[in-house]
Amino acid sequence: MKFTCFAGPLAPFDLTGVTVTADALHAQRGHARFLVEDKKAHYALCVKKNQAGLYERLHTLPWREVTAKFYDRAEGHGRKETRVVQVLTVDDLDFPHAAQVARVVRHRTCLKTGRRSRETVYVITDLTSREPSPQRLAKIIRSQWVIENRLYFVRETAFREDASKVHTEHGPENTATLRSFAINCLRAAGHHNIAAGLREMSYEPFTRPLTLLGLR
Repeated sequence: MKFTCFAGPLAPFDLTGVTVTADALHAQRGHARFLVEDKKAHYALCVKKNQAGLYERLHTLPWREVTAKFYDRAEGHGRKETRVVQVLTVDDLDFPHAAQVARVVRHRTCLKTGRRSRETVYVITDLTSREPSPQRLAKIIRSQWVIENRLYFVRETAFREDASKVHTEHGPENTATLRSFAINCLRAAGHHNIAAGLREMSYEPFTRPLTLLGLR
């Protein structure tokens, strides 16, 4: 992922004082510097095992000494989920402007099969302990997953994105953009269930999509 793919879309906006969240793909030092130094913004960046060294460093922090925990529970998409959030202040982490690290343990139970799973992710932020409480930080982190649930989850379930046969050149990016465009158009038209909205469009495929776009 090139730096311009992150900084370019954000460059026109005034992000002063705004907390920008991003998934593990963007947990890069250059991105952190861009947000804090150039845009005067804050960041909350997820770190997963795709960055093995950084992930291991966060894994070895003294989490057992953290007694305060914040619990967040939710149910949806056919599962129950409990998120346990712990927060540590850091001053020696090799990451620009890092002030705190949160560990989020996600316990999931599939309502259909009863199968349980557990995932641990870490979040680095430049926000100090005097700014957001652990509960507020958990809400900031959660906002990133809301985007995933409202967009990426829908693209996979409604469009079967992972099964797409489009793999060459700019095809995957272009088709992903078209799927997101379709989802946003349906939501703007009042469709809360995207799959149902797609079925409705398919009943008259040569006219209803044009009506949705205001072209007839």
